[in-house]
Amino acid sequence: MRALFALLALVLLGAARDPILVPEVSQHEIQVRQGFTGTDLLLFGAILDPSGTRAGRDYDIVVVLKGPTEPIRLREKQKIAGIWINADSTAFRSAPSFFAVASSRPIGQIVDERTAAIYELGLNWLQLSPIGAIDPEEQTRFSSGLVDLRQRQGLYSENSKGVVVNEQVLYQARISLPSSVQTGTYTAETFAITKGRVVASATAKVEVRKIGFERFVAVFAQHESLLYGLLVVAVSVGMGWLAGRLFAMV
Repeated sequence: MRALFALLALVLLGAARDPILVPEVSQHEIQVRQGFTGTDLLLFGAILDPSGTRAGRDYDIVVVLKGPTEPIRLREKQKIAGIWINADSTAFRSAPSFFAVASSRPIGQIVDERTAAIYELGLNWLQLSPIGAIDPEEQTRFSSGLVDLRQRQGLYSENSKGVVVNEQVLYQARISLPSSVQTGTYTAETFAITKGRVVASATAKVEVRKIGFERFVAVFAQHESLLYGLLVVAVSVGMGWLAGRLFAMV
């Protein structure tokens, strides 16, 4: 029993020496309205000793901003007899709609692959959940394809020099959100790392939501999908008829 208490005391003393992260974001709510062209989100904070003073060790900081997850099906295109057709496909149960990583140094210089995979510290270690059985090589191919596609869309990114740490106390990172970001709750996770070990972490939330006419359309489409579809078809037919009449008058 004494040995158990002694071990517990050592663990508590070791934990007490770990730093404390105090994170903050420049905007806790991002409003998407007509003409929204994207925005920059500033993630910043402080690394403090448990006593509240400046942390004494050298720390690397990694910030992971993740958007709402969604199921997605990927289809691979193949060109057969000069025609592009759908070939193999696979589905993922939970792919983040947005994923950005910023770090003070390249991830490979901060942690090993196992730690990076546990905390998803980079696009190479993004954990996607395929639906059903899938060959590992095929899963890797489709996962790489999804990451590449969303990188080109500006929805996935990784910046190995995206975090600036001042005097081992203050840190800041700037992450760009494109105009095509999905609405919902975004999670900003900050990790303090030293000697390859995550010694502290903290989480902040950011809400992205539509307002005004865009919100009305989104809510209407979600709750009255059939009527919304009929209206879209009617508007399309009306615009086509109007365009035909205008060209006939020219």
